[in-house]
Amino acid sequence: MSVWLQVTVVAAIVVWAAWSAFGRLAPRLHRRGLAALAARLDRPGRAAAWRRLGRRLRRERAQGGSCGDGCGSCASCGPARPADAEVQPLVFRRRPPVSRGRGAP
Repeated sequence: MSVWLQVTVVAAIVVWAAWSAFGRLAPRLHRRGLAALAARLDRPGRAAAWRRLGRRLRRERAQGGSCGDGCGSCASCGPARPADAEVQPLVFRRRPPVSRGRGAP
């Protein structure tokens, strides 16, 4: 395999992984970026393939999850904590002073 093909494949994998991580860490910004890309691709005068890709990106964005659809992607729509669960506060206690030999207090 040629070196340029290897570099291209590795670069594509790195870009895909970064985009995926970006989508998980900043979902709102990720959706805005996809919307802007879809709007640029789906303009009159573009090639049919680019316009199809723009419409597909726009359609995927429209199907995106919200807090009420039960998709489970944000883990916020799981079962609620029972109301009768006992809450225990944290209690911090000082440790007793350590003896350091004969001359220490």
